[in-house]
Amino acid sequence: MSAAEVAPLSRRLLAETVGTALLVAVVVGSGVMATELTDDVAVQLLANSLTTVFGLGLLIWLLAPVSGAHFNPVVTAVVAFTDRRPVTDALGYVAAQLGGGVTGALLANGMFDLSLLQLSSTARSGANLWLAEVVATTGLVAVVLAVGRTGRAEAAPVVVAAWIGAAYWFTSSTSFANPAVTLGRVFSDTFAGIAPASAPAFVAAQAVGGVLAVVLVRGLFGPQERASQPFTAATHRATADGSAANHSDGSVSSSSSSTGTPDGSGTRSTRA
Repeated sequence: MSAAEVAPLSRRLLAETVGTALLVAVVVGSGVMATELTDDVAVQLLANSLTTVFGLGLLIWLLAPVSGAHFNPVVTAVVAFTDRRPVTDALGYVAAQLGGGVTGALLANGMFDLSLLQLSSTARSGANLWLAEVVATTGLVAVVLAVGRTGRAEAAPVVVAAWIGAAYWFTSSTSFANPAVTLGRVFSDTFAGIAPASAPAFVAAQAVGGVLAVVLVRGLFGPQERASQPFTAATHRATADGSAANHSDGSVSSSSSSTGTPDGSGTRSTRA
């Protein structure tokens, strides 16, 4: 697909669904595998985080030319606001991401011969964890926006995945940073799971992080021109875990930028 070509909405929604599903499958599946191979929690988290970094970077590289590879409702909402994207497209993206997140958890459950339908019993609650989610999401969305604003889209798969990998380890929540991933992990009573009662506060913290990222990027790079255009690879390349590109490589326009990420893929914290 050329840089100027716009994929039909149906293809973009399919890319968001598949990308988010695979991202959650990577997060949940690698957590299950890690716990089966070792009882050392540090090694489990290392295995989970490295697998997520590799998987997220690859998914961004693969699907950004089609949909922008948001894989994350916060990224989609921020891009819709900052770049005046069509609300109908944004709502379609969010629905695809949420459906993909749940599908990915069920896929991981099936691959490891676990009960297909299950709810997590892992409570993750507390002001420290909510603050960690604000920090993780602010950083993720800021990286996504900054990559586009500075015309360095080719680095998106690496830098977005790098942020997620780092945030796994320096945040107490292990960086979910993504409402779709958070929802998916509700359906996994494993290393990566989060109890249904804990999820709403995580999502609220992630929304706050998205708002702070917009303010931060505006403060760092100044206001940007905004043009109303559809979510496409030609106007906006995102990465899961989330990034944007410029026209020359099939992504964000030169006057605005945003990227996506899925990722929201932190795993279980020993303190959660």
